Amino acid sequence: MNHDHQDDNDDNDEHEDFEDFEDDEDYEDDGEGLSDRDADLADVREQLAQLTDGLETLTLTGDDGTVPTIPDGVAGCGAVVAEFCWSHLKRDEQDAFLANVKKAAAKNALLVLLDDIYVEGVSNPVARTDAQGNTYEMVSLEDGQRVERTKSYPTDSALRKRLANVAKEIRVARWEYFWVLTCKLK
Repeated sequence: MNHDHQDDNDDNDEHEDFEDFEDDEDYEDDGEGLSDRDADLADVREQLAQLTDGLETLTLTGDDGTVPTIPDGVAGCGAVVAEFCWSHLKRDEQDAFLANVKKAAAKNALLVLLDDIYVEGVSNPVARTDAQGNTYEMVSLEDGQRVERTKSYPTDSALRKRLANVAKEIRVARWEYFWVLTCKLK
């Protein structure tokens, strides 16, 4: 697995619960055209399922470019998995998102963030960066309209620094198309 060691102050660079994506031979083309990206995501989700097995888990998915809200009354979850949410949050929205996650989670709950890595030729190009450091991409909607939406590709170091106030045991792992951060909420 690719590990980004940009933060020399973090003793938890390695995440032993994840396997190297390059050694994965479970996902061969079965004639239905499983893409490399889909196989990579299937591998990540399989490993996350093992990591959260037996825990009451709240899963939030922002596949459509929006960050879902946490349902009312959800509390005491042993794990919160946020898929494709972090990259769509502006920097000034991240603290509120983490505060809401903490309300839904039990003490010392597992938080898992899963999101995209920028891959040349696959990812939409970054259209612009604003004064706060938020990046944006242009996407085409089903009706053909092109719109701009928030889309960030944070470094491991930036992720660790951003979550340091609310989490411990922060680990980041990278596959070919995705990154995963795991931590325990304080």
